[in-house]
Amino acid sequence: MIGKDKIRQLIPHAGSMCLLDGVESWDAENIVCVSRSHLDANNPLQFRGHIPAVCLVEYAAQAMAVHGGLSNADASGVGYLASIRNLLLADASLDSYDTPLKIHAQKIAGDERSIMYQFHVTTDNNEIASGRAAVVLRPQGVAS
Repeated sequence: MIGKDKIRQLIPHAGSMCLLDGVESWDAENIVCVSRSHLDANNPLQFRGHIPAVCLVEYAAQAMAVHGGLSNADASGVGYLASIRNLLLADASLDSYDTPLKIHAQKIAGDERSIMYQFHVTTDNNEIASGRAAVVLRPQGVAS
């Protein structure tokens, strides 16, 4: 398993904003990450003591970023979440989930300018979020 220290090297999220705890598995098209950060009382995504379920998109986006970093170890490009489609959420908040999250992302298309992923998030083998995300890539050497 790839741990949090390696994840922090692959994505720009620092401190508690790095939501993923580890990578269970990955290959050229897929990644499965795990997280317990939704159980942390100091989770930075909390709003009035609750984490809205829509924040699962951020968990998925971080999994996609880790996948990109692992797949393109030589690249230093940055990706920007451009759109989310077909988002389905099982609940309004993450309050009732007290087991680890598994974040699954599958690259379904892509080139040097953009990538599309299908994602789903599960806990206790129950799907609690799913959707599709488009990520636009900033080419290497181009300033933000």
